[in-house]
Amino acid sequence: MSEEYVLELEHIRKEYPGVVALKDVTLQLKKGEILALIGENGAGKSTLIKCCSGAVIPTSGKIKVNGKEFTSMTPQLASENGIAIIYQEFNNVKELSAAENLFLGHPIRKGIIVDKAAMEKEAAKAFDRLHIKINPKELMKNLTVGYQQMVEIAKAIQQDAKILIMDEPSAPLTSKEVESMFEVVELLREQGVSIIYISHRLEEIYRLSDRILVLRDGEYIKTLITKDSEVQELIQLMVGRELTETYPPRGDCIKKDDVVLELKNVTGNGDRNINLQVRRGEIVGLGGLVGAGRTELAEIIFGAAKKQSGQIIFKGKEVNPKSPREAIDLGIALVPEDRKRHGAMLGISIKNNINMPIYQRNSTLSVINSKKEKAIAEKYRENMAIKTPSLNQLVKNLSGGNQQKVILGRWLAADSELIIFDEPTRGIDVGAKHEIYKLMNDLVEKEGKAILMISSEMEELMGMSDRILVLAEGDMTGEISKEEFSQETIMAYASAAKSKVEEA
Repeated sequence: MSEEYVLELEHIRKEYPGVVALKDVTLQLKKGEILALIGENGAGKSTLIKCCSGAVIPTSGKIKVNGKEFTSMTPQLASENGIAIIYQEFNNVKELSAAENLFLGHPIRKGIIVDKAAMEKEAAKAFDRLHIKINPKELMKNLTVGYQQMVEIAKAIQQDAKILIMDEPSAPLTSKEVESMFEVVELLREQGVSIIYISHRLEEIYRLSDRILVLRDGEYIKTLITKDSEVQELIQLMVGRELTETYPPRGDCIKKDDVVLELKNVTGNGDRNINLQVRRGEIVGLGGLVGAGRTELAEIIFGAAKKQSGQIIFKGKEVNPKSPREAIDLGIALVPEDRKRHGAMLGISIKNNINMPIYQRNSTLSVINSKKEKAIAEKYRENMAIKTPSLNQLVKNLSGGNQQKVILGRWLAADSELIIFDEPTRGIDVGAKHEIYKLMNDLVEKEGKAILMISSEMEELMGMSDRILVLAEGDMTGEISKEEFSQETIMAYASAAKSKVEEA
């Protein structure tokens, strides 16, 4: 063993019944470096880092921390050896202060009494070390997601973590919060902390990392020096094939006067006087900054939020869905931004998820036709290319990309004519993105579906949309034709109130 490595994973293998999650994976982390860990959803990244934290016990292999050998970790051993993980879902208590969260599980005491003043003093020092301005007394629920993440990082450093593993840390953050997080990560590297950084965003990988380790289908593929690598090379290593185009080609949208959805002066849920049309065979992009009112508009259309005034016209008839069930029965579907909370039902099988909206129509006297149920699920597993050993697999055990495909399969099984995609590829790797884009293209081009796509990614909006509509502060500020697409134009509409745009 070389003494330059603070963490080594040697020939790690992890087997589950019927599935090999990791096959002979080796990883080496140097002191004071940022090692990017990349791969498609389902590549084994989460399983690997859980082996480091003690949340998962490897079937075989060794873990070495500063030369000390372990066949497996426990959470306590990991902590004692300076390993900490910042997961996507924060481990904090919203009703406690930032300082109390920093010392969660090991409070400073004066005798038997918890010494809040001492914790607040130490918390202030920890925040100062990271150059972040957080009031130690502030309740976690009052902090932004970005600051909550900073508390998690400070907690790890306060517990003397020398090896920090960050799992998709930028996913829930605004662009300004991401930049602040980058500064903290780079500061920690300067202070000698070793970091394993997991992200699907390749621009972040190139901004932060020193080396890049690629996993594919549970196997170690290659480790590269970041400055000597190229994006196309990384993509090919991750997916095992060359993706020649980020956005798969599609013919012109079907030029029909068949308007599937029309909104006339719709007001409610924070939006005002929204007018739009979505035609059969086209993808209409909906852009805007965080808080612009895009998801709120989708909720009105889907019956999840109340419309105060205006008209929703679906397939030529005025409708007023008062619940998602009514919207689904009309032929309207929503693929939500938060798959885990509002999309797939994680605790049940793929088969049950896909059939969920159509059980009523495929049942006789409340008895489910199991043969039909299985056939429908199998059809959409094949059509969606869902990677799973069985239709009985729980959705929570699938990768993010495959969870998204299950949700999409569900709405196709329901024969939805309008599909609203809210951030369709958030948290999904580049290979799965390409597959989702192709599925979306097929829906409009081959099946004549209508798609309304909400996205915060400029390139995605321009790469997938036939037209782009932009919201700002609840107002519709502009419509941009394909010929006029540019980031500058989108941002001009997204960052200005309606009156300002009209004056420009």
